[in-house]
Amino acid sequence: MALKYSPSDSIGMSLNRLFLTFSCLGLGFLVGCANVIPPCSAKISPPSSELKNTKWELTRWNLPPNSNGEVRTRQIPQGDASNPIQIIFDTNGQRLSGSTGCNRFTATLDEDARGFSLKQIASTKMACSPQRMELENDFLYELNDYRSIVRNGDQLLMIGTDREVLSFTQRPNTNK
Repeated sequence: MALKYSPSDSIGMSLNRLFLTFSCLGLGFLVGCANVIPPCSAKISPPSSELKNTKWELTRWNLPPNSNGEVRTRQIPQGDASNPIQIIFDTNGQRLSGSTGCNRFTATLDEDARGFSLKQIASTKMACSPQRMELENDFLYELNDYRSIVRNGDQLLMIGTDREVLSFTQRPNTNK
């Protein structure tokens, strides 16, 4: 059986390469302002099944660029009693829980063809320092209002609609 070559095959392959190139450039532009550029092999909007039973610690918080285009980072304290800000995907891939460094939170994962979103975010209401409460409120807002998620190995980026980027590093999950 001989394979036939047609000019439309070449056009299709060229369009696929062009799409891949623009996708990588678009991703670079999207997070380039945050000084965090994942390689083109990074997975945009990974399915929740790939994140089942994983634990992530917030290691960097990039704020939107200022009027001079400079990216600023937000300080991330370890939290009360040295508790870091963490998110944990459950073993079923249906829930997310974690710590804001002071309070605990939980959310339901709602998945469709474009990826997943977080619904029904709820948290405990323990008293924390005013600075910690501000950080906690901002963190929960970002969880509720992110635009996309990018995974590159042990790095997870949550990119907000306001162009803030939360960078998480994977940690061993001892809650199996």
